Amino acid sequence: MATAEEQSISAAARRIGASASSVSQQLTNLEAAVGVALLNRRERPVTLTPAGEVFRRRAQTILNEADLAKSELARMDHRSLTKLRIGMIEDFDAGVTPLLLGALAREMTSTQFLLETGPSHRLFDQLDARALDVIVASEVGAGADWVDVYPLMEEPFVAVVPEGSVKSGDVLQTLLDMPLIQYTTRHHMGRMLADHLQQQNLSLTHSFELDSYHAILAMVASGAGWTILTPLGVSHAKRFRDQVAVMPLPFPPLSRKINLLARKDALGDIPETINDQMRTLLSEKIVGPSIERMPWLKGQLKLL
Repeated sequence: MATAEEQSISAAARRIGASASSVSQQLTNLEAAVGVALLNRRERPVTLTPAGEVFRRRAQTILNEADLAKSELARMDHRSLTKLRIGMIEDFDAGVTPLLLGALAREMTSTQFLLETGPSHRLFDQLDARALDVIVASEVGAGADWVDVYPLMEEPFVAVVPEGSVKSGDVLQTLLDMPLIQYTTRHHMGRMLADHLQQQNLSLTHSFELDSYHAILAMVASGAGWTILTPLGVSHAKRFRDQVAVMPLPFPPLSRKINLLARKDALGDIPETINDQMRTLLSEKIVGPSIERMPWLKGQLKLL
């Protein structure tokens, strides 16, 4: 199924975490077992033969049945689940994720936990491909009919500037006169920001487009420019906290929602268990401390 959907043996291998040679050999063994060619391997991209298309439909049914079986077993006793694959956006990788895994491990003592971190769109693709069981990500893909969505939190985008660089007066003009250090538009969050700025008819000069919170905040702290991030992104680089100032955007606001997503009816009550743990941790480790430092975030940074 991975090869059929990716139309590439090497891409299928990356998706399922195997070597290309191993996937190629497994496909050869499968074709030998069913007695027909399933793939046109010499074509680029790789395509299915007529027999391969018939087999693909049956393979999808097999995968659906496996999901149902997993769901029924999980409903019987989620503590007996042997493996749980969790995807998490990088925003939580230090402050929340270790605590979540520790809490789940104490409750699901026979389960092996596999963690994948990455941008929201990539995690959603892996959930769609059944390479992950549950993910915590921004609301990309949340409208898909095969997904159960558990809203977690909403956070605003904020302006982050070098400490002391913005005085009273026209804040927007001050920022327009400074270079923007832009979060990468290769990721969903960066595209959200770029679209919002375009809607406001704001043309901001930027020489840097980075995908690392630490690198972005280090450049802001050094006086190289300003940036737009979320409170979660800012919390990633505590070492620069005294060298930057965080303030509301001086133009119409923008926020993002973070959800827990799981395939419908695939994990029983496990998503609810993870949701409860996440909400507790977000309240204690993110929302409360952030509002204590920046009271103006109250009502904007919140659990859903």
